[in-house]
Amino acid sequence: MKLSTIFLAIPLLLLSCSNSGDDTNMSSIPTDIISSVIKTIAGSGVEISTDKALYKPGESVGFSIMGSIPAGVKVRYRKGSDVIACENLTSATWKWTAPQNDFTGYMVDVYASDGSGTETVYATIGVDVSSDWARFPRYGFVATYDAGKTPEVVTSEMSFLNRCHINGVQFYDWHYKHHWPLGGIRGNLLDTYTDIANREIRTGVIKDYISRQHAYGMKSMFYNLCYGSLKDAAQDGVSEKWNMYTNATHSKKDKLTMSSDWKSDIYMMDPSNKDWQSYIADRNDDVYASLDFDGYHIDQVGDRGTVYDYYGSNLNLPDGFASFIRAIKARQPEKRLVMNAVSSFGAAKIAGTGDVDFLYNELWNTESQFSDLHSVINSNNAYSGGKKNTIFAAYMDYSYNGEYFNAPGVLMTDAVMFALGGAHLELGDHMLCHEYFPNKHLKMSDAMKAAIVKYYDFMTAYQNLLRDGGSETATQLATGNTAVTLNSWPPKLNTITTYSKAIGNMQVVHLLNFSQANSLSWRDMNADMPEPQQIINLTLRACVSGVKKIWVASPDNLGGAPQALNFQQDGGCVIFTVPSLKYWTMIVIEK
Repeated sequence: MKLSTIFLAIPLLLLSCSNSGDDTNMSSIPTDIISSVIKTIAGSGVEISTDKALYKPGESVGFSIMGSIPAGVKVRYRKGSDVIACENLTSATWKWTAPQNDFTGYMVDVYASDGSGTETVYATIGVDVSSDWARFPRYGFVATYDAGKTPEVVTSEMSFLNRCHINGVQFYDWHYKHHWPLGGIRGNLLDTYTDIANREIRTGVIKDYISRQHAYGMKSMFYNLCYGSLKDAAQDGVSEKWNMYTNATHSKKDKLTMSSDWKSDIYMMDPSNKDWQSYIADRNDDVYASLDFDGYHIDQVGDRGTVYDYYGSNLNLPDGFASFIRAIKARQPEKRLVMNAVSSFGAAKIAGTGDVDFLYNELWNTESQFSDLHSVINSNNAYSGGKKNTIFAAYMDYSYNGEYFNAPGVLMTDAVMFALGGAHLELGDHMLCHEYFPNKHLKMSDAMKAAIVKYYDFMTAYQNLLRDGGSETATQLATGNTAVTLNSWPPKLNTITTYSKAIGNMQVVHLLNFSQANSLSWRDMNADMPEPQQIINLTLRACVSGVKKIWVASPDNLGGAPQALNFQQDGGCVIFTVPSLKYWTMIVIEK
């Protein structure tokens, strides 16, 4: 079989790659190339968990196993593919002291070896050792706080988020009024009140959520608009001179029209107004004095067109956002801030403050393509000098009225987001399908839920390869599989698309399987993205010289455990075989 060559955008360092391999007959490749260094198979029926979502360097990590495992198994701790520790597993619970290296991800697997070169991996889990969540944020949410949220329910929900290593949680629509978020006053909180949609909110439930999150090491972030007030705001001390107007004569207040059975429309305030900033900072002081929140998730609603202040001056909302962020940070400097950039509106100004923990983009139709995910991350990296990671608020299966999420669409989107270095706001007290977070008409199947856990393990364990810098590059690849077409980023239908980064002495190449995809939109609006066919033993040639080691890992295979590969160096190229590709496989070439 003739080796068909598919060229990616070739950097100068790869121009010397020999093309002699074009005439290589695949049957002449040594058998050991079509295999991993150690044959690895998957066990079943075992689940592993940790007692926190992230750990400080040197902190004790608590592990637990559920399920039956054979005698003689071991537990292995790895950074990348390098084993840093290994021990016999003698109990269903055990402790491990996290290494002193800060901001590092580890893969932990429970395995057994039969002595003949075959290993069985029974369970895997990622571990994040980071002193600050802001470096590698994994953001979740809660949106319902009524009597149904018993302590048992809260514990169950947060246990799942902890299993997915969610290290921060947004409290959506928890507040009494946008301009008066606290239910009650300092020292006299209401046990029960209603939000803007007249939903029941129980203060005790909010406290239970915060307590459970803190026990897991998560940050608890209260949600509110930067510029929202209700119709009764004047009686609570809000001046109409702080409002935002759609005309220059302050006769038409800008507002969001809400359902008639809600408390009120939402009237828009000028976020740059110093008196409004001071007022809402006072209200935030009340919140922090009464509830143990760690920070403020600041929302906006996108471009409002031409708007004015009370005195008829045009408002520059992105500048106003930056002014608002700086004022809030100055008032509560120890508290964390995150701000939404709706369709990237104001993103540069938000990032430019340097006062938000990470960059958060709510994506809509103008950013609906997989290629847009890459553009947003690159823009955010430019705005922040590469110092802030990106979270996408991206709502899947948006137009679908069925019962369950379409797993192939969600997993493909997560694969692309994670491979590019982003993360996805999607997990909470349910899985997110709509900008109104209490909407929970779609559910995860059990199989999808299990797959999602592995994706979050993968993002956590390999965070230093996915979300910790590096420079985009390209790798010249070829395959002898005539049923496979390789394509460099951006993705194309009917291809395996590659995305590459150089990180230190490593070339990291992501294989993203669009072979059966029916759309290049991440949204999967109608929940009809098909499941990709798994590709087994895909032999590749990469034009990289001086290779010392090649390994692969995938959230779709062996729980993300790494596999070292045999390879053959042929001049300026190297030949190896990827054992499996479903949605996403990561290749790491160490030089």
